[in-house]
Amino acid sequence: MNETTMLAMYEQAGALLNGHFILSSGRHSARYLQSALVLMNLDNAAALAAELIGKVDADGIDMVVSPAIGGLVIGQEVARQLGKPFLFTERKEGEMQLRRGFTIPAGARLLVVEDVITTGGSVRECMAVVREHGGNPVMVVAVVDRAPAAEGRFDVPYATALTLDVETYAADSCPLCAEGTPAVKPGSRGAA
Repeated sequence: MNETTMLAMYEQAGALLNGHFILSSGRHSARYLQSALVLMNLDNAAALAAELIGKVDADGIDMVVSPAIGGLVIGQEVARQLGKPFLFTERKEGEMQLRRGFTIPAGARLLVVEDVITTGGSVRECMAVVREHGGNPVMVVAVVDRAPAAEGRFDVPYATALTLDVETYAADSCPLCAEGTPAVKPGSRGAA
């Protein structure tokens, strides 16, 4: 599958939004990708997971982990196709944690799966939790990289299925804020 086909999935699902958005990183953007709308179609989820799996060494992975909530659907589908256990990290009182009785065997090699990466903050938090629990994050994959020119986001290899260079702004220098355009926070960390 090529990037044009993947981008068409987002467009057909009404998941490529234009407006004024506050991203989970706190940065602002005029474009937003709502992966949940794409991934609710199980054929899309299966096809995108297969794209991600083609970028990894399945033999070098023991488990799959995703940061909640955006990475849950694609992470579980990647794990299902790989035949590997799936777990996730989630925030409680603002702190990323491993909960729900999940455990990571000492030295386990984990593939970190996310839907969309911009700054990579949620993924780094997830990786830190994995390490705190004795695991070894070996690679990051994501469906979309919203900032493909960004460097140094992760200390492990990473790959994405689709790159979409979306300009983002610090809240204090956002031209959309300066124009008075109302901002919305459509992601998983609450409304603006």
